Amino acid sequence: MKNKLSKRFDELMQQADGVASTVKTTHYEQFGSDTSVAEDALLGWVVKVKNLLVKVGGEDCVHYKEFVNTEEQSTWSGNLTRFNAQKAILAAAKEDFDGGYLSSYKSIVQADVFDTELEQANELLHNGYYSAAAVIAGVVLETALRELCDREGIPVGKLDKMNADLTKASVYSKVTQKQITAHAGIRNSAAHGNNSEFSKADVEQMIPAVEKFLSVVL
Repeated sequence: MKNKLSKRFDELMQQADGVASTVKTTHYEQFGSDTSVAEDALLGWVVKVKNLLVKVGGEDCVHYKEFVNTEEQSTWSGNLTRFNAQKAILAAAKEDFDGGYLSSYKSIVQADVFDTELEQANELLHNGYYSAAAVIAGVVLETALRELCDREGIPVGKLDKMNADLTKASVYSKVTQKQITAHAGIRNSAAHGNNSEFSKADVEQMIPAVEKFLSVVL
């Protein structure tokens, strides 16, 4: 998980270069010059950066707060100055994250645990133990829901209740809720030895789906 987030930092730094390539200067007779990057490209990049900063540090981290503060700066002379400041904040956040100074210790440890357990699930699957693989992937999924509930201030309970409450809180969509319900069903069947209720192919789809879910919400 940590490696994926680090990769996302790299991707957004590269995308910043793309935004920078749209810069142009417009001259006005009465108001002087306006140097800006394309606003639509900047907006899309800003949304993705804010999403990443919240994931790795939360809304209370200094990097996120400083990034949001730049959005309130005046744009009378164009948005280039604001963009450069935001790019610098992203670079600082990336350096701190890669150095282990941004995410909480708990978050990093939990992400590493999830990665390790899903690797174990994949190993079991490839060796024909798809029922055991489904159980492990299901435990990872339920633990992730507990983490999300703690983060959102939602009471921890049974998986179905947490899933419904997280959907109501708009943490993820109803489509994702249905997918989680399906994954939970496979895990429950595997845990009770009801292998006729699911197939190896179901587990082959379940593990990467859980991995993708974690990369998006945690």
